Amino acid sequence: MPVPERDETPPRVVAAVSMRDLLASCAAATAVSTPPRPTSPTEPRRPEPERVTEHREAA
Repeated sequence: MPVPERDETPPRVVAAVSMRDLLASCAAATAVSTPPRPTSPTEPRRPEPERVTEHREAA
């Protein structure tokens, strides 16, 4: 028995997410996963935060 041939029309794809939202999410993922750039020698260094060596006594 011969196999019936399928329709030659491709199936329609319905996107649940707009292309704008998809591109925005990719850009956000890249920004979050990219490590910060090292500071250049010409850029002034930020002062180190002061460390607290004395602790206040609890009340």
